[in-house]
Amino acid sequence: MELTGKNILGFTQSAKGEVLFYGVNPSTGSQLQTPYYQATQQEIDEAITLAENAFTEYRDKSGKEKAVFLETIAGELASIEQEIVAIGTQETGLPAGRLSGELGRTTGQLRLFASLLRDGSWVDARIDTADPNRTPVPKPDTRQMQIALGPVGVFGASNFPLAFSAAGGDTASAFAAGCTVVVKAHPAHPGTSELVGNAIIKAAKKCGMPNGVFSMVHGASIDVGQAVVRHPFIKAIGFTGSFRGGKSLFDEAARREEPIPVYAEMGSTNPVFVLPGALKENHQALAEGLSGSVQLGVGQFCTNPGLTIVPEQEEGSLFENILKESISDAESATMLTESIQRAYNSGLEKLKAKDAVASVSFGKKGEQQSQGVPEVLSVSANDFLSDKELEEEVFGPSTLLVRTKDKDEMIKIAKGLNGHLTATVQGTEADLAEYADLLKILERKVGRLLINGFPTGVEVCHSMVHGGPFPATSDARMTSVGTAAITRYTRPICYQNYPDALLPDELKAANPLNILRLENGKYILPE
Repeated sequence: MELTGKNILGFTQSAKGEVLFYGVNPSTGSQLQTPYYQATQQEIDEAITLAENAFTEYRDKSGKEKAVFLETIAGELASIEQEIVAIGTQETGLPAGRLSGELGRTTGQLRLFASLLRDGSWVDARIDTADPNRTPVPKPDTRQMQIALGPVGVFGASNFPLAFSAAGGDTASAFAAGCTVVVKAHPAHPGTSELVGNAIIKAAKKCGMPNGVFSMVHGASIDVGQAVVRHPFIKAIGFTGSFRGGKSLFDEAARREEPIPVYAEMGSTNPVFVLPGALKENHQALAEGLSGSVQLGVGQFCTNPGLTIVPEQEEGSLFENILKESISDAESATMLTESIQRAYNSGLEKLKAKDAVASVSFGKKGEQQSQGVPEVLSVSANDFLSDKELEEEVFGPSTLLVRTKDKDEMIKIAKGLNGHLTATVQGTEADLAEYADLLKILERKVGRLLINGFPTGVEVCHSMVHGGPFPATSDARMTSVGTAAITRYTRPICYQNYPDALLPDELKAANPLNILRLENGKYILPE
């Protein structure tokens, strides 16, 4: 499939702008061949107007029709895997195996949302039937369910060119909710995004979806993204990226005449707490596991363990020596973009400029461009507690060891943490009983709390929470992974004293969709 570099405005392609940009191969620093046309304000308006017009039709599609649409997108993507992987490796420096795996995750989550739609119970139907004989006033008939918000703006993520980009979790959950989608493609992988966007359009046509159910605009400038956020037809934003980028979009949305929700996943250092008993029994396995988790994906996962809290004891020194050896033997690898690599190095230098911070070990630097060199730093608990900058994310393959003298220091560190996506506790059964108060503290700090594992790797399933208190995300009540993500793009509506014939099928008396409903305070199971 030949790349055009054009914006996708519903079922048409457009190249009206004069500003061009190119993808770059981060491994070589070389500019790729296809020029991409940065969207003009006119093109952005056209894409979003199409989305608004299409929404009135798409929202009324049945759950089964939307499910077929999502499954057809998945099939279209799978059919062009080789093309996606070919351009994706050039644009991101990621190995082919990683991109194939990520494509599988992308198609898998599309099919997962399709299964949710086929079941139909996700709308959380609630029914309270009328009681005209109630005194002192009659009771009305009220029925509630979730409905779609409207057109959604989705921002592609740099670190997941498939699973969090054009057809990623934000798009899948918005489509499932009944929303139309306008994607702002990430400029680091515009060709990958174009291939995926065209696959969505092909699926939309096959399924008889309205023109404008999906559009995608390009732009290396932040002006394109800000224009999407400002447009009055856009009713919500999905974003995965840096704190600076997410907070900027959040603030812009708040300044609108009609403020809208921005569901921004903005970064996290994902603290790992190693408890004394676990350290004594498993110091070698813990060091090796941490080393692997830190280096996974060149540290470019939202859940990278950037902070490790370890007791000062004999096994702590052994743990540190094993980790030091593992990291010093590690090879560097290409990061997604030159700017990400520069930011990583800058973050490390900022930490090492502090007198209290020492470099424990670093890996081998490669000869290719944009290399991320693994590194481990260390600091005392007392110094960590006195400097909040030490908790800030350094996006890349590094972790900061915080040495604690006793339980009290570990508890103080936990209490002082900002919001994070995850926290991990490595402990024996006895440890976990003794540190039960630590777990209670961490429940208030994160969206996902792990015992005896490592945070990298996010299972796409019904129960997953990929979110957390600010500044990890802009709304700790939501998740961007798993089927619960659908509720970001819905709102509740109540129908009072509605004739049965006018009600949505989800709320009709006969329950024609045979879904789980809360009726007069009791859940009624489907037959």
